[in-house]
Amino acid sequence: MKRIHSVRIALIGFVLVIMLLSGTIGGSILLILNRLGLMSIFRLRPILVLGVSFTTSIVIGVALAAVVTQRFLRPISELSDAVKHVAGGDFSVRVPEHESVGEINELCRSFNTMSGELAGTELFRNDFINNFSHEFKTPIVSIRGFARQLRRGNLSPEVRDEYLEIIETEADRLARMSSNVLLLSKYENLSIVSNITEFSLDEQIRRCILLFEREWTEKKLELEIELEPVTYLFNEEMLSHVWNNLISNAIRFSPPGGTLRIWCGMERGRVTVKVRDCGQGISPESLDRIFDKFYQGDTSHRSEGNGIGLALAKRVVELAGGNILVTSEAGRGSEFTVRLPVRKRAF
Repeated sequence: MKRIHSVRIALIGFVLVIMLLSGTIGGSILLILNRLGLMSIFRLRPILVLGVSFTTSIVIGVALAAVVTQRFLRPISELSDAVKHVAGGDFSVRVPEHESVGEINELCRSFNTMSGELAGTELFRNDFINNFSHEFKTPIVSIRGFARQLRRGNLSPEVRDEYLEIIETEADRLARMSSNVLLLSKYENLSIVSNITEFSLDEQIRRCILLFEREWTEKKLELEIELEPVTYLFNEEMLSHVWNNLISNAIRFSPPGGTLRIWCGMERGRVTVKVRDCGQGISPESLDRIFDKFYQGDTSHRSEGNGIGLALAKRVVELAGGNILVTSEAGRGSEFTVRLPVRKRAF
């Protein structure tokens, strides 16, 4: 509203300046004519003097307005054309910024920012649809293929059991993917978190570790766990998704016999949780996209995940007012750090 008000003031000032300039120039012309003795022909007809003054002011005012408004209204015309392009789906259009126009320049800059964001959103939407279709199609094709093999018969009991196990695994993966996508969609459109309770954060992480006991036992991983007592205030179920995803990923990418490190405590005035594996690490080009939906930098593990977990974890952490970071070194593993603000119950 302040910017609109300042534009209105500028327009009013612009009109006043035109009126003053045209009146001043028109009056100056009459004064010159009078000094030259050319006004004598109008003395008997005062209406002619008024007519000449009025006509002169109009001509001068129109000329000045045409020159000034061309510079003032050109950005608005360019902006109007750009809006039409965006309405037609062309998000690559940009409006030149005019530093001398003030508020109009700010409007052009905001439009360019919006257009850039829309272009990024459109690219992400297309990428999301392609990845989503691919991730759903893969297990469905696998299930269909093995189901056809079972229909043909003439399979040994061992092969039949193997095919049935694959079908069951792919069906579970599809169901898990559907649940995660729905959950992520729910959290992305969530602005107010409900069911906030006070709970033991270190105990919650400890339960998540035990949830994957079979996985880290089979890999014979060495666990280095340091969990300081921390009481936290948030939606407990939502936050559990963060630890489940980080811990399961750390187990998945750790080699057999490796070490899994989990730390929880206060650091720099914030609740901090660190989960570190000893795998091959994340490539630099993957670090920037590691939290994107359906993105999986390590293609050798695509069948074990669906690229939703980290996006889900990031969204939950954002809803809690915190942030999640990742550092990685080739051949030495990756470390995910979650920092959460200290939350206190309002009495």
